[in-house]
Amino acid sequence: MKIKAAVVDQVNDPFVIKDDIELAEMGPTDLQVKLVASGICHSDEAIRKGDASLGYPVILGHEGSGIVEKVGPQVKNFKPGDHIVMSFYADGTCDNCLKGMPTKCRNYADYNLSGTRPDGTDHFQEDGHHVSDMFDQSSFTTHTVVDQRNAVKVDKDLDLRRLGPLGCGYVTGSGTVLNSLQPRPGQTIAVFGTGAVGLAAMMAGKISGCTEVIAVDIVDSRLELAKELGATHTINSKNEDPVEAIKKLTNGYGVDFTVDTTGVEPVMISAIHALAQGGTAALIAVTAKNITISSWNDLCVDDKKVIGVNMGDSIPQVDVPRLIDFYKHGMFPFEKTEKFYKFADINQANADSVSGKTIKPVLIIDEDYQPEA
Repeated sequence: MKIKAAVVDQVNDPFVIKDDIELAEMGPTDLQVKLVASGICHSDEAIRKGDASLGYPVILGHEGSGIVEKVGPQVKNFKPGDHIVMSFYADGTCDNCLKGMPTKCRNYADYNLSGTRPDGTDHFQEDGHHVSDMFDQSSFTTHTVVDQRNAVKVDKDLDLRRLGPLGCGYVTGSGTVLNSLQPRPGQTIAVFGTGAVGLAAMMAGKISGCTEVIAVDIVDSRLELAKELGATHTINSKNEDPVEAIKKLTNGYGVDFTVDTTGVEPVMISAIHALAQGGTAALIAVTAKNITISSWNDLCVDDKKVIGVNMGDSIPQVDVPRLIDFYKHGMFPFEKTEKFYKFADINQANADSVSGKTIKPVLIIDEDYQPEA
């Protein structure tokens, strides 16, 4: 089947929309999906510019939403016409998956970051040559084929154009707080970087009952939005030292938890220094940057911890519906971070994401789609 897709031919190349990409045949547990929309994530840009690589040429995108067109003979819980959000693939059979930890699937990297399907075959080809995929999904396409384990069914009365980023950015930020850090009511949190992931983490801190939810950024408009979404305090770290400011807000102690979504070296260090005794910093940005800390002075003396979190330690089939429930109750208004772009304007949308002009660009791939009344 020939489809249209946005292809990056070489590292640092722009996206080029091509209409001659060959889509793989369906397997017995696969779904053929017509894409409605896809969020753009900073991970897409990291791979496009070569901070990480899946091999080139590559079709990126991993925040897709769409409608099931066909199902394989062994698919049990999906049927044509179902609305879905797509996320990462985990096999469900390794020891970690069986413990309920699919983000720690023993073959996670091979399945999601190797550029091929889980069985090693090509997901896409151009003129008979391999084109790499992303997350066994590649949502910068008009159609894709995914395993049923990639998919989360959602209600048809929801606007599919809004939902794609729930499969990565929003579930990563919120899951880092709800699943990994697990703050108790009355504890405190500071989030560094108020992009989509950071704002999701911040809203999750609010949902968890944190009494101090502090947003740190250098863009005043983003900090204003953070206030609207539940931040109790905001700090522009261009104008004041964030560590000192956070300690002033917490009786000189620091916060119980920090989340860094920037990947900027001094900011990551600040996220550690802003912790109270016994605090935990989650550093979750996709970044090529490194930090240097003293294990004794920066961590051991005050019993601080630094953790990495992949995809919010999420189970998409559990966490995405939970976020939708929060959204329906007005507790997770993620739609306020989104801006729609035409698929043809993917390079402008990506540039606006990189510059920070738009928090969460969403590509509308099926312009004929209309939400159900």
